[in-house]
Amino acid sequence: MSLYQWFIFFLAVQLIHGLGTWKLYEKAGRARWAAFVPVYNSITLMKIINRPTWWTVLLFIPIINLIMFPVIWVETLRSFGKNSTADTWLGIFTFGFYIYLINYTQDVKYIADRSLVATTKTGDTVSSLLFAIVVATLVHTYVMQPFTIPTSSLEKSLLIGDFLFVSKFHYGARTPMTTVAAPMVHDTLPIVKTKSYLSWPQLPYFRFPGFQKIEKNDIVVFNWPADTVYKFFDTSGRSIVKPIDKKSNYVKRCQGTPGDSLQIKNGVVFINGKELILPERAKPQHIHKVYAKGGVNTDLIRNAGSTEYDRTFEVQFSSKEQADAIGSYIKRAQEINKGTGTYQVKTQATGIPLKLIQDFAINIQEVYDYEVDADLTDAAAEKLRKNATIDSVVKIVLPIDPANQGMFPQNNHWSLDNFGPIYIPEAGKTVSLNLQSLPFYKKIIKEYEKHDLKVVGNDIYIDNKKATTYTFGQNYYWMMGDNRHNSEDSRYWGYVPEDHIVGKPVFIWMSWDSNGKGLNKIRWERLFTTVSGEGQPQSYFKYFLGLLILYFVGDYFWKKKKANNS
Repeated sequence: MSLYQWFIFFLAVQLIHGLGTWKLYEKAGRARWAAFVPVYNSITLMKIINRPTWWTVLLFIPIINLIMFPVIWVETLRSFGKNSTADTWLGIFTFGFYIYLINYTQDVKYIADRSLVATTKTGDTVSSLLFAIVVATLVHTYVMQPFTIPTSSLEKSLLIGDFLFVSKFHYGARTPMTTVAAPMVHDTLPIVKTKSYLSWPQLPYFRFPGFQKIEKNDIVVFNWPADTVYKFFDTSGRSIVKPIDKKSNYVKRCQGTPGDSLQIKNGVVFINGKELILPERAKPQHIHKVYAKGGVNTDLIRNAGSTEYDRTFEVQFSSKEQADAIGSYIKRAQEINKGTGTYQVKTQATGIPLKLIQDFAINIQEVYDYEVDADLTDAAAEKLRKNATIDSVVKIVLPIDPANQGMFPQNNHWSLDNFGPIYIPEAGKTVSLNLQSLPFYKKIIKEYEKHDLKVVGNDIYIDNKKATTYTFGQNYYWMMGDNRHNSEDSRYWGYVPEDHIVGKPVFIWMSWDSNGKGLNKIRWERLFTTVSGEGQPQSYFKYFLGLLILYFVGDYFWKKKKANNS
């Protein structure tokens, strides 16, 4: 909805409110016109129902107001003696229109000094719960949001299973654009697994001022611009058009900021012609080919720090149940002895769980290939080269490929390692527009900045006017993963608009290793570590634990002292 449409909608809501409550305002000793005046009617209503004036602010905060409206309907009814359970449910399930019936058909009396204390334990619990939800939603929307790392695109800096706190205020909190949605969930309701929001109405984009700008090398959480998947990791092929703030959350490292010229040469990022120097904590990985004439022991690759490589096993199946049990762990299989049930299978680095092998009595043995592809940092590759059993470690650099059409903007032959140069659009800057440059900016013009775009012959028309230039309406960013060959990022789908920015990861409060056992499932060294900063990450968990112990010890002795003095 445009600002004009929202203004009309806002006035309509005020009129509906006034028509349904003006008699009640009069019975409460207020002027009937007060029910129709925007904002003032809310302030007056708070006085009528004996609630704090600052509650008015909550009525105008998206998502929070969805919680507050039912509360206000019920409070209004109770202020005029409608206290029964039936009255409460009628007020809620008619979306407040039950108040119309009271306003026009019943001679109710205003209760100026009604008690605001819940008369039942259930009522008290509901009130406390609503207050907690309001506070938590405010924090979640405008201050700090929990976030989980689902993929390895920032491997080494952020690991699969890291639980983060993402700051909304560093870059400026973005007000929700989707106005009707369940609080504190993203695009899907838990348990029932259904959509958590309505796509209409939508608020225009607005962001509060931040105290920091997005800088190159910042790790940033944003809404995935190309998202049309029904659910994250959904492989069914279903698609859905999502509002901006309900697109899947992605986390990548910013490599280009507005106004930059970016180019990748042989896997190295250059900004405005100069190599981009990554921070110490960033450890980019590339695929390497590891060779050993005696076979590459995958334990060496794991000990070097790689988590992404293939393993090879020879397995003999004596039943279909055995094959089915480990089928989901096998990437590909090839029969090597016909009629014997013996296969050579490839798995990911985690292999096949030992418990499954034991439970199904599977005859299996790992074999070492002469050549293994592994994602490695430069340091890990150098470590492997020094091992006497390894013949060579070769870093893979993907050249420009005449057959490649997979890279943005899908009309060139660039690769993951040789890409660009490309201009990162800046708000207010103008570029020449022709059939050669249009593929870079087509999505910006049509989808992100909502213009009508047509190409007639060799001419480009924007909003039915012939265009040879285009001026950008907002800033854009270039986001990439540190795991250079295993990251779906801007190299595939292009720029990240400023209105898609969610926030800045600042803190890892938990890190869970699904492949660990017992207490080792927790990566203790990552608990309470900062995401950014100089030097290597340091865990502050012991300090937090110490403060927690001090609190409980101090609280115990304070209560004991208080009891002795009473």
